[in-house]
Amino acid sequence: MTQSIPDRYKVSPGLVFFLVTAIQLGVGVLSFQSVIVLYAGYDSWISIILAGIGIQLLVWLIYKIMNKEKKDIFDIHRSLFGKWAGTFFGIFLLVYFLLLTVSVLRIYIEVIQVWMFPQINIVFVSLVYLILVFYIVNGGFRTVAGICFLGFVIPLYLVFTLLFPLEFAHFENLLPVFNHTGPEYFQSAKIMTFSFIGISTILVYYPYIKHPERSQKWAHAGVLYMTFIYLATAIVTFVFYNEEHLKTVIWPTLGLWKIIEMPFVERFEYIGISSWALVILPNMCLSAWAFSKGAKKMFGIRQRKALVLVLLITLFMIPFFKTNDDVTNLEMFVCNYGLIVLYIYIPFIFVVTKIVQKVRKR
Repeated sequence: MTQSIPDRYKVSPGLVFFLVTAIQLGVGVLSFQSVIVLYAGYDSWISIILAGIGIQLLVWLIYKIMNKEKKDIFDIHRSLFGKWAGTFFGIFLLVYFLLLTVSVLRIYIEVIQVWMFPQINIVFVSLVYLILVFYIVNGGFRTVAGICFLGFVIPLYLVFTLLFPLEFAHFENLLPVFNHTGPEYFQSAKIMTFSFIGISTILVYYPYIKHPERSQKWAHAGVLYMTFIYLATAIVTFVFYNEEHLKTVIWPTLGLWKIIEMPFVERFEYIGISSWALVILPNMCLSAWAFSKGAKKMFGIRQRKALVLVLLITLFMIPFFKTNDDVTNLEMFVCNYGLIVLYIYIPFIFVVTKIVQKVRKR
């Protein structure tokens, strides 16, 4: 229950803005443009708006569930479905948080391999990064919230890098508008959803928010901010790249950074990739924390042991994804898994909660 968590372990409602943006701002920003144009072309900016609206509705559903139940999702599973079915749904979520942790780290290492150090030792880099994640998450949820704040503020300067490519912009690329079919917009929005799937962590950290009902507006603001960031990045990319060329570029955002010229730095994309290490850190910390918290609730083990477990599993899985095709397949699998969590699991829990509430009233 929410009341059982002392206030010293909770965060203020305003920090939910940074928790939401942290879990949504990940490696997807570097590559989403070249994937969504495969379906809706340069009309894909419309799909980004549609995806953002869908996520806003899901945040509303999440808060409808949580504001009524006043406990985290693992306790809700137990009260709605009983021990065995509740455990099944809990494991379903744990696998999801594990996959988020693995995919974010492996995709980032893939970027480092291709752009900076081709011969880098994947296991060693993963181990160093996971030790850092352990150190942060072991400090508690307030520490995780703090790193989410820093992960938002420190790399904020990268937003201004979107101005440099406008010198070579061809805004006629965006015309004609509304030149695709409904299913094409839907498919593009479906792929775009991969960048938003982390919002389901709210289901776990809701009890750790002071006056959690007041945090809903900050969660919606976080989604709105990230929708704007993705929309702005996509539009700048579309007016810079030729559409056919863009379809062949794996990380268009890095291509935008590559043209930046400054007196004190020659290869700005190296600065951007290095800064992105701080962007994905809160992303991983939040998903690893959610896994460890869920495992503690479900199986009664200490959260530190559960944290070590998820990090060891991550370290074990990373080397199995060797090629770019392996990493792409992992990304698509996590995307499809996340779509099930967002658009099937969350509405299902919402409907069951409503039915149970009506039965209890009678």
